[in-house]
Amino acid sequence: MLPRLFHLGNFSLPTYGLLVSLGVLIGLWISVRNSEKQGIDPEDAWNLGIMVVLCGILGAKILYIVNDWTYYTAHPADIFSFATLQAGGVFSGGLIGGFTAAAWYVRKHRMPALATCDAFAPGLAFGHALGRVGCFAAGCCYGKPTSHFWGVTFKNPLAQAWVGTPLGVPLEPTQLFESAVELANFFFLMWLLKRKTFDGQVLAAYFILYGVARYFLEFLRDDPGRGSVFGGIMTGTQLIAIGLVITGGLIWWLRSAPKAVPARAAR
Repeated sequence: MLPRLFHLGNFSLPTYGLLVSLGVLIGLWISVRNSEKQGIDPEDAWNLGIMVVLCGILGAKILYIVNDWTYYTAHPADIFSFATLQAGGVFSGGLIGGFTAAAWYVRKHRMPALATCDAFAPGLAFGHALGRVGCFAAGCCYGKPTSHFWGVTFKNPLAQAWVGTPLGVPLEPTQLFESAVELANFFFLMWLLKRKTFDGQVLAAYFILYGVARYFLEFLRDDPGRGSVFGGIMTGTQLIAIGLVITGGLIWWLRSAPKAVPARAAR
């Protein structure tokens, strides 16, 4: 589609990088505003958001490399190549890296953990939705060949050179499917944040909704670097998606359970 917005001499601006950066900034701004409404110090929210972004990027890259470990052990120099940088990473790895950093920061600064996660979940969904449009522009995270009318055909040689996108073949627009899912998640989570009945409800809903969607979208993906587990029964990303659904379900079940009210002493 449009992997590069413009090129001047040795400088170029990749569409993917621009949209991911915008997604991060807008998503972080949404998260800080939501945090203030949850009674959380906005300075703590900004610091937490920046740390989550940096660790999320690192986690996404690490899981991307781990999932394609056979290739990278044979070509270790490619870990630091432009192609690997352009590929972005595996979002599930970013989710794990980001939440690990968040758990540490929230504990250290004694922030309300589940309320903070509720505030950040809609911003994460929005940032991801915009980032997937960047994936579509770059040609990465592409789908399987399809005969459906919605199939998209990539023709830009840069997409093939940078991320190996097949050219001239109609493919499932998995990037746009996931972007649409995450945009719908964003609006639903913002609606739920104003009506939640317990802390952790928005986070649980995000885990469940995204986990289910990502599990089934994996069947349409055809790009390498997602790994396989259990003898090829599913991808590593699908296993993580199942884990997200289970975790979200447990949070919802445990937090929504009615609290026992101590009996009054007899008079």
